[in-house]
Amino acid sequence: MYDVGYKRLTNIDISETVVTHMNQRNAERRPNLTFQQVDATQTHYEDALYQACLDKGTLDAMASEEDGALARRMLAEVARVLCVGGRYLCVTLSQESVVKLAVEHFVSLGWAVRFHCLQEAENSEDSFALPVFILVCTKFRQPMPVPILEMCLGEEGTPSRLAGVAELLSAVRELQSYSVLRKRLRTRTDASSNPSLTLCHVKTGQPRYTLTVQDCAQNARVPRGNDFGVFIVPQGKESDWQYGSSEGRSQLAASANFKRLVIVAMHRDQLYTDMQAVQAELSQMVMELAPPGMPDNQQVPFLSVGGELGWREVISRGVSELSGDYCVEDVRGEDGQLYRRLVFLSNAGLVQSEGRLISTEAASDQRKKSKKKVKQTALPAASTGSLHVDSGFLCCAHHEVMIAGLTMLGVGAQQNIDCPVSVLMVGLGGGALAQFLRDFVPGVTVEVVELDPVVLELAKGYFAFRSDDRLTVTLGDGLERINALEKEGGCLLDVIMFDVDSKDSTVGMSCPPSAFVETSFLEKVRNLLTPKGVFMLNLVCRDSVLRKTVLERLRGTFSQMFSRKIAGEVNEVLLCCRGDGATEENSSPPPLPSAKAAKILQAALCNHTAGRASGPHIDIIDLLKDLKIA
Repeated sequence: MYDVGYKRLTNIDISETVVTHMNQRNAERRPNLTFQQVDATQTHYEDALYQACLDKGTLDAMASEEDGALARRMLAEVARVLCVGGRYLCVTLSQESVVKLAVEHFVSLGWAVRFHCLQEAENSEDSFALPVFILVCTKFRQPMPVPILEMCLGEEGTPSRLAGVAELLSAVRELQSYSVLRKRLRTRTDASSNPSLTLCHVKTGQPRYTLTVQDCAQNARVPRGNDFGVFIVPQGKESDWQYGSSEGRSQLAASANFKRLVIVAMHRDQLYTDMQAVQAELSQMVMELAPPGMPDNQQVPFLSVGGELGWREVISRGVSELSGDYCVEDVRGEDGQLYRRLVFLSNAGLVQSEGRLISTEAASDQRKKSKKKVKQTALPAASTGSLHVDSGFLCCAHHEVMIAGLTMLGVGAQQNIDCPVSVLMVGLGGGALAQFLRDFVPGVTVEVVELDPVVLELAKGYFAFRSDDRLTVTLGDGLERINALEKEGGCLLDVIMFDVDSKDSTVGMSCPPSAFVETSFLEKVRNLLTPKGVFMLNLVCRDSVLRKTVLERLRGTFSQMFSRKIAGEVNEVLLCCRGDGATEENSSPPPLPSAKAAKILQAALCNHTAGRASGPHIDIIDLLKDLKIA
């Protein structure tokens, strides 16, 4: 600093040896540069004497002494000797306790506080992983009524304003975590680890991109030059199995055949111009995630589906006391059709409910498909306000399998023409499965138990769910409802369906909650079924040991059980028959539903469409092909 023109410098150190050495070292070249032996916690300088105070690690060293009391005394001296407009500049590694101590001290004095994060540019293996921060605190004549806390990336980065000390601490932790992650990614590959990071908008601070790093297996044969690639997930597709699950991303990376693939998902409520603009925005950042050994001049390809960004429109947002923040959005699928989705943002990678949208004009001609290629970034030709959900189209494959499971009741068969079908369903979602049952299954009555009243309102308002005397909703806990029905007695049901998610992320089973598959509760479910009744369960379990336990409980409770796994997903549908009593006729393994029974159900569904603009879009025979005895 002296050599570039800052001549009025006072340098202090508590060590006499250090001060003597520095004075001797600079005596000839810098005669006016002096070093003084002074205790930084109790200096003899006048008030408001200096315009700046530079600290090169003293705060970090003192903060751990005397529970921070030593550092506070030093900061109090800094505040005393600085004039109005003066600045305290501190080079720090920003341990959380150090940041909290310093920031709270200066905020209490009404000073402005800004952090500059200086990322380490060196990529060698011996470079330091953590970033260096510069803490800049500015003294005002009058204390600021509201704390000014800011974070900047680099020396001249645009400052982002933070709401409080907690948010500032969080921002520091995120930058430190990213620096450590970047260091790890630049020094090794690991196919078993799939780290993700979120990039925020520079001006608004809102999440804009989520980047997931997927490395190939160590023994994979990767073509020369395929070191690194970037895949842009089309808007609205980030929750698809291929992009939203670790298994799907692993398959995507294997098919792309790169040493490292970065999978990029775009966030809601963000504007994206086109693919070229997205590439330009991401190019510099993704290069920091390149694998070790990649040549500096190597071109990195950006991949996508059809080279387009996709289309999404958020039509509603809100908060449920039980399920948290949610959004309802319309998206365009890869087939060019529009779909409406309900997503709870606590698990934004999972679509809670989905329905296909059709226009009023097209409702009578569902099966015609346009041969024209649709430009995915353009808005749909028809306003989403003129569209409605097609109750005859089930987006969820496990819902289709549950409908196909009605063959086990003989629905539609001649001997059952006038027989009513009673269904109890736990979990409403958007109401697609319940509405399909009501609209297309002859003689059916459905009671749905839904815990969250907000979900019911969303189903009515955005997914065309309509209750009547044949389709009713009971607001409450599914466990309590089944317990009450079993206790009351006299109520026997043909079908009981569980399609209810679990909020407990610590268990390796996301559907249903564990209490729904306890043996004592399954016995109550069985007791509520008619002799020919069927219990249908959507099981989503990644824990193989837990899945085995659930299947053993079901086998011990029900006489017959069939399983149908959903391709490309973790879901599997279990169809469990009550089947009272064992005779010579049914002591052998139960027969799978016949093709004849499937055709009869198909015909019954298609014939029960009076008063509706469209029929059911379902193939019962095809759905039963992969049904197996469990």
